[in-house]
Amino acid sequence: MKALELISSSTFELVEKATPVPGPDDLLIAVKACGICGSDIHGMDGSSGRRIPPLVMGHEAAGVIEDCGSNVIGWTEGDRVTFDSTIYCGKCDYCRAGRVNLCVDREVLGVSTTDFRRQGAFADYVVVPSRICHRIPEGLPFEEAAFAEPVSVALHAVNRAHIAEGESAVVVGAGLIGLLVIQSLRRSGCRNIIAIDLAEERLKLALQLGASSAFRPDHDDLQNTIRSLTGGEGPEVVLEVVGISSTVELAVNLVRKGGRVCLVGNLAPSVQFPLQAAVTRELDILGSCAINGEYPDAIAAIAAGEIDVRALTSCVVPLAEGASWFSRLESGKESLLKVILQPG
Repeated sequence: MKALELISSSTFELVEKATPVPGPDDLLIAVKACGICGSDIHGMDGSSGRRIPPLVMGHEAAGVIEDCGSNVIGWTEGDRVTFDSTIYCGKCDYCRAGRVNLCVDREVLGVSTTDFRRQGAFADYVVVPSRICHRIPEGLPFEEAAFAEPVSVALHAVNRAHIAEGESAVVVGAGLIGLLVIQSLRRSGCRNIIAIDLAEERLKLALQLGASSAFRPDHDDLQNTIRSLTGGEGPEVVLEVVGISSTVELAVNLVRKGGRVCLVGNLAPSVQFPLQAAVTRELDILGSCAINGEYPDAIAAIAAGEIDVRALTSCVVPLAEGASWFSRLESGKESLLKVILQPG
């Protein structure tokens, strides 16, 4: 099979590999579409420690079952599927408690660390455990079904934030996940959603996709402007979807007393945190990690058009062109949100 392999720092080759063989509880998937994630771009130079080459990356995918392991029940060859990015054991205390995203033996598809290496879906075929797979409707294109992973990440963040009817929310960062968070907030019933981002084109898109207001972080008197739009006290919830010191500080400063800050972005491994503001204003600081059961809801939302993924698709290109698109995404010179690679 053909695979796009990270062979060294920020260097890819289209290579020939043996088609993987599914284990007893696994499915062999013929990959039809796989999106390039921001974490792939940030990790491909080796700085994150989570993309140690050689590695086939790719964890936002959809395809068709090619073969089933001997113990697999409920699936058959030809079924159309997408799958979680998290491989969980199903046996540890966290898994038994229904928190599979915190599994002690958690692995992530298309990620390699010093502890594990899991080959991903930038390839003609990928093997995944059947327990992480989800059926997709016949009418849903594979390119849209591949968004189920990032949509699930956004839905999980909104679930963690516990939005109540009538509450307002600020989303700091209107990149791909931020734009999906905005749509997820709107779908949950939140009507006062304020987007913050440096890029004017992303702020415009945020307004198209459900934000009621949108501002650059250097907007004059931003804090008072947002207070005036949120009852004078600030929003009840701020979701931070970048993950650097300046945006985390902004999120903490914008939320009202007693409010909630949900940290979704993790661009930097550590940040400077405004501890006194969080303590003296008695804020709830929430982390949001990956996905915990949101896949069926994500697939339904995409299929129903309740979350628009077409507006976020920059292009769909052959897997063979993947190296050049990684380079373009890394350069950051173009306004690209989601590039989807098509094997085969």
